Amino acid sequence: MQPIQSVAIVGAGNMGSGIAQKTAQEEFDVQMVDREQQWVDRGQAIIVDFLSEAVERRIFSPKQVEDIKNRITGVVGVEKTAANTDLVIEAVFEDFDIKTAVFQTLDAVCGPDTILASNTSSLSVNALAEATGRADRFVGLHFFFHPAKNRLIEVIPAESSSQETIDKVVQYCKMLGKVVIVCSDRPGFVVNRFFVPWLNEACLLLQEGVASAAQIDAAACKAFRIGLGPFGLMNLTGPPIALHSTDYLAEQLATPRYDGAQNLRDLIDANAHWDVSGEQDYNQDQYDLISNRLYGVVFGVAAQIVDEGICSMEDVDRGAKVGLRWAKGPFELMNRIGVEKAHMMAESYSQLCVLDDGSKSWKVPEFFKHQAESKTPWDFSYVDTTISEGVATLTINRPEAMNALNETVVSQLGEAINQVNDNNSVHTIVLDGAGKAFVAGADVKFFVDKIKAESIDDIYEFTANGHKVLNSIENSSKTTIALTTGLALGGGLELALSCDYRIGTKRTQFRFPETSIGIYPGLGGSQRPAKICGIPAARWAVLGGNFMTSQVASDLGLLTHLVEVSAVDSCILSCAKDGKPSNKYPGTPAQLDSPVVKFALEFYSDNNMKSLLDGQCPEGFDSEEKTVSRQLKNLKFTAPIALSMASDLIDATATNSLSDGLEMELSKLHEIFATKDALEGLSALIEGRRPTYNNS
Repeated sequence: MQPIQSVAIVGAGNMGSGIAQKTAQEEFDVQMVDREQQWVDRGQAIIVDFLSEAVERRIFSPKQVEDIKNRITGVVGVEKTAANTDLVIEAVFEDFDIKTAVFQTLDAVCGPDTILASNTSSLSVNALAEATGRADRFVGLHFFFHPAKNRLIEVIPAESSSQETIDKVVQYCKMLGKVVIVCSDRPGFVVNRFFVPWLNEACLLLQEGVASAAQIDAAACKAFRIGLGPFGLMNLTGPPIALHSTDYLAEQLATPRYDGAQNLRDLIDANAHWDVSGEQDYNQDQYDLISNRLYGVVFGVAAQIVDEGICSMEDVDRGAKVGLRWAKGPFELMNRIGVEKAHMMAESYSQLCVLDDGSKSWKVPEFFKHQAESKTPWDFSYVDTTISEGVATLTINRPEAMNALNETVVSQLGEAINQVNDNNSVHTIVLDGAGKAFVAGADVKFFVDKIKAESIDDIYEFTANGHKVLNSIENSSKTTIALTTGLALGGGLELALSCDYRIGTKRTQFRFPETSIGIYPGLGGSQRPAKICGIPAARWAVLGGNFMTSQVASDLGLLTHLVEVSAVDSCILSCAKDGKPSNKYPGTPAQLDSPVVKFALEFYSDNNMKSLLDGQCPEGFDSEEKTVSRQLKNLKFTAPIALSMASDLIDATATNSLSDGLEMELSKLHEIFATKDALEGLSALIEGRRPTYNNS
């Protein structure tokens, strides 16, 4: 499948310019199209302002910003869109007639392979698809504001969309670093379906005199553990958007309860914003009423979304956490409160939706009732398995947490591995990660909580279970492949190294950060790198904690295949055809003439290790030279105990088998996690500060 590379954005307003900017940031070729030069210029000015701020905050260098701007070409007139564009995203006003007029022009000027997409938060994707003239090459997209910052995107295929079209657009979205929810074409899609009624219910609570806007915001912030309440959010995004969205849902879903509250209409007529400056304190009765109503609508609608097959409950929660930045999604909140109580709240809300004739326009789904009657919490799945022509793809689907490994993910991954290992129709297993990352390590908060609770045995058990999972990959009779086309850190990189092959693209990045956060890599990271690329190179990677680009990872041999995005699928098939490698652990770097490899072998040689562990520059090296000073700085900021233990474990690979080395690695876990430096390093990571180690 040839990936999307050239993208045109029609509409250079705040949303369109944001999509153009994000697309250019990820190295796509971009056309920003509008009907007049002044609007194109305005869009480019918005991007320049945004990127200038990013330079000030050191997110981008001036050179990176210049490269981003150079990838964006301004185009005046939709008819001037390049015919060979791979994907055109329409981002004009939320008006069906205006959008269809744009698509009619695009259909006439674009080549037959061009995919058309509409950025919409409410309009029917199926209806838009029919208006494009190429219904099979059309999808709906819902970018969340600001597109360059918000990581969520909803991809809404039309009934007519081809699978290739869907796959290409999803791949494009993932390359933007987005968390992708593929959902059905229903009013409100996923997030707006529950978020917009939540906003309107807050307006109704105010209208009924339950509390002031400031009090309702404060109560909502407590109940949902969010930083900004419904009225503050409406002030930020604009009250007219809330009214348009809630009226649309009321009409499309025949739910009068969603009709925009009169006070919202009055506010807009007065061209005003909500007054949230008043007293925020509320009494318990006010809190109970506010939280029950807001919970009720969210819980009930979340269940409706799943009941209608729009998406999974995991994706509903993902939408809330990533798109709205809620601490927990609706189903996670139900588990926290208790599913029985959550169901009662939804049923209470449904009584508010009873029509004058006694009928209900809003119902709580039966499966929600059954779950409440069972008195058991919702059970979430974070590992998806698909099998096609003997290739089983296991996708760790927790992108809101960069696919970090926790107890649930490790357990579910182990179960999935065992199932495909026992499946005689499967000859190849591919491990993949949803979103931008492959796996960004283990869940650090788990470690901190267990250390503080003096429950290091739980850390040992979690890690030992991780070893069992990695060993089931290591010893699998199937060909195993890690598709590391994104970020792989710590435990994620260790997971990848247990596979026979590691496929990467230019977006691949590897790193072992453990020694800088007070521990050593405990899922095989002290053993497998040395077995793959030799002890000195493993020291450079593990002790130095160096970030590895895809090319460096390939030179070391940690990546076995470095390919273009378009060649990933064919590479998987090639590896599957070749079968298990004859020598998975060559013990030497793949490219000895690589500058990084040469430096690693010289600087981290046996003769230099005493000096390095003592914090000294080895003889024959200039401490002021950039490459050398960077290594010395890296080592300076590691925890001394962790550095020493990691070094000893790496050295042991010279005389130990892999299995014996892994046992040794596990045996020292209690010792490292009992140190004060481990707690300091892990806590500092969570708190976003630099740790201070005292070698204890």
